[in-house]
Amino acid sequence: QARYGVLAQAAGIVASPQIRNVGTLGGNLNQDARCWYYRRGLDCYRAGGNICYADSPEGLNREHAIFGASRCVAVSPSDTAPALVALDATMVISSESGQRTMSAQDFFIGPDRDIRNMTALDDGEILTAVRLPGEWADAEFYFEKVADRNVWDFALTSVAAVMKVSGGTIEDARIACGAVECVPRRLESVESAIRGQQRSEELGARAGEMAVEGARPLNYNNFKVPLMANLVARAVRG
Repeated sequence: QARYGVLAQAAGIVASPQIRNVGTLGGNLNQDARCWYYRRGLDCYRAGGNICYADSPEGLNREHAIFGASRCVAVSPSDTAPALVALDATMVISSESGQRTMSAQDFFIGPDRDIRNMTALDDGEILTAVRLPGEWADAEFYFEKVADRNVWDFALTSVAAVMKVSGGTIEDARIACGAVECVPRRLESVESAIRGQQRSEELGARAGEMAVEGARPLNYNNFKVPLMANLVARAVRG
C-alpha cells in the first residue's frame, strides 16, 4: 500500500467489502466482458453470432466503449487493470508446460484480436502472479473511479496515473483509463506531451483534451467524453 498506492486504491474500491474479502486480484483482472446483452446469453459477436446488439440504433450502450470498437463495444470491467497498466506490471502466466510472462498492457486484448476472450490467456493457462517494477515504486499517483454507486458497481470511467515529479515538473508518467475501451486505454500521447512540463491547470486541461481525441461515443454514452477528459485533467494537474 505504501509503495504502490495507485494499485492499493484501485483494489480498495472493487465491488463490495464482502467480495473484496474473498476475491483475488487475478479474479478481478480476468472478468469476462461487461455487457448485458452478452451476459444474458444473446447471440452477439462475442457469443458466436453475427451482431452487436449494443452498437445499434436501439442499443442500450450507456456503459460501453467510446474507443477501439471492433464488432464488440463491451469494456474491460476490471478496476485494477488500468492501475497495473499504468505501473507497467508484468503478468506471470502458468500452465502444465511451464511459465511465460508479458506486460499488463499486452495481457488485455481487444475483439480485433480475439472476439471470444478479453485476455491473452490460452486454454490451460492461469494467471499466477503479478510483478510490480521497482521503477514506479513510491511514485506520485492519482486514481479515480466514477460509477453510479460508490459500492458494488462497475466504473463508468476511471483513470490511473503514476508520475515522477520534481519541483512541480513531470519527469515521467504513465496513464491509463478504464471503462472506455475493450482494454485499459493507455494514453501514450498524453504521457509524451506532459513530460518535462510544469504541472498546472492549463497542462491538465490540455492533457484532458488530448485524451479524448478520436473518441466515438455511442447513442447513450456521450457523457463519457467530457468525463474522461476531466478525470485525466485532474490526474495531470495534481
